[in-house]
Amino acid sequence: MNNIELEKIINEKLNSNNINDYVPNGLQIEGKNNITNIIIGVSACQDLLDRAVSKKADAIIVHHGYFWKNESLIIKGLKRNRLKTLLSNNINLYSWHIPLDINNTISNNIFLANLLNINILGKINPFVFYGNFNPPLTIKDLIKLIKYKLNRIPLHLGKNAPKIINNIAWCSGAGQKFFEKIINFNIDVFLTGEISEQTIHIATEYGINFISAGHHATEKGGVIMLGEWLKNKYKLKINFIDINNPV
Repeated sequence: MNNIELEKIINEKLNSNNINDYVPNGLQIEGKNNITNIIIGVSACQDLLDRAVSKKADAIIVHHGYFWKNESLIIKGLKRNRLKTLLSNNINLYSWHIPLDINNTISNNIFLANLLNINILGKINPFVFYGNFNPPLTIKDLIKLIKYKLNRIPLHLGKNAPKIINNIAWCSGAGQKFFEKIINFNIDVFLTGEISEQTIHIATEYGINFISAGHHATEKGGVIMLGEWLKNKYKLKINFIDINNPV
């Protein structure tokens, strides 16, 4: 597939041209024209780039790419090394950030819902989904399920909070900033990737369970789903490489 055509079809699938983001979505660094072999991952770190080179990849697709707002414009250090690796090996780099968080069919949040058997009921805002469990789960069983499915021990805050979980809201990545904004939506637990200092006080004083399951762990699903879609629809060779990150 042509590299520009690949960008176009994914932009259309994720509706990314209509999303205001902190980073450019789509083709960030141009490589060879013809693409058959694609590496996908969460973040375009040097380890992922090196593995893509070893697998003779034509392109890399990630959730966390380059050229963020307020990022330094100077090309040196790790930025120089990363760009040199991509350019010298003629590898295309694609990145989709917010589109892979909020899309209603292919996204980190849809992946989490499928993984945890959540019945999706809608959105509280563009970033926060909500739903329920049928049958309800105990909070202990939910924590065990998250640990098993995401392969990490989540951090749980639950003093004064319900022990039986019917309703859940969730947001992949750094969604703790939305916690206090969703307290009036009859939610038993809020699941996201990160936690801040004040989060424990919000959880305790409002009596709502809060679970931090890791930024990386909650944001693997979007690129995995995108890769499966490309593989099935366009017969491209897709290889997901998980560069583990405990954060």
